Amino acid sequence: MSFRQMEYLLAVVEEGSFTRAAQRLSVSQPALSHQIRALERYVGHPLLERLPDAVRLTPMGRAYLPHAIAALHSAEEAAHVARPRGEMTRIGLRIAALYSIALGIIPPAILKWRRRYPDSHVELLEFGNSADLANLMSAGGIDVAVSAAPLHWDGPVRTLGREELVVVLAKDDPAAAGRRQVRLAELASRPWVLYTPDNGLAGVVAQACSTAGFIARPAVHTHHTSTAVQLAAAGLGPALVPRNMIEADFGGVQLEPDPPVHRELVAFTTTAEVPHISAFIDILAEHGAIRSRGPLASPEAVEDLPGVGDDEGFGVA
Repeated sequence: MSFRQMEYLLAVVEEGSFTRAAQRLSVSQPALSHQIRALERYVGHPLLERLPDAVRLTPMGRAYLPHAIAALHSAEEAAHVARPRGEMTRIGLRIAALYSIALGIIPPAILKWRRRYPDSHVELLEFGNSADLANLMSAGGIDVAVSAAPLHWDGPVRTLGREELVVVLAKDDPAAAGRRQVRLAELASRPWVLYTPDNGLAGVVAQACSTAGFIARPAVHTHHTSTAVQLAAAGLGPALVPRNMIEADFGGVQLEPDPPVHRELVAFTTTAEVPHISAFIDILAEHGAIRSRGPLASPEAVEDLPGVGDDEGFGVA
């Protein structure tokens, strides 16, 4: 087993494809596949499930990945400590976030943070659900996680606010003509653009549609939230997506769902006492495109907040 094999595994998971991972790593796809198979032989179990149009972690892969990331970061920190003292001025920040948050609210916070720490290094990892973030944090692989509320977390948690979701339709969709809101029940007979189960928004959409009295029928399932926006704008069906990540010129129409759909977002970490980590969380709350709701709280206080502590972090108001 080698650090390179762990890096290759992480690249495949992040890209969701052997082809894209090989391009990113500047290696051939056969060489990448060979290294992943060698790692799986060493571990003794398959880590990746090869599907016709996607790659996803097996249960063993989900358990193994946080420890692989932690090992990679430990090696990086060891190399940093071994440098001459005069070179040890660079601050590192390791962030993990849900896909929609990484696209929507994280970028302005990182920009502001780097203005404060211009020589800093930021690493951003993206995942589909909150449980993966909590596992990665527990393994020591990241400094701060931004997600829907984790199910079980004993460290400091700061509630950032509500992530509002909107309905995306094609510009020429009759349901979008001359209106700003749409009742989800009006779209019950339509095929929808839905999320694969490993995306935390899948549960949000299912709950919202259930509250409206129907089960959404899929036109297509997608792993990435940004792809759902484009598929819905192209006319494949309505999609519920976070408002924060929609570009002004995305090519479709966004309507407010009636009743509103949201989920609570939080930042959590293992300690609130590291200055640069606390500074990033403060900046995220202030500049992350959603309203801040106060300082880092105890897990007990967070459990009492509306919409926090459920399996998918969803709420329908």
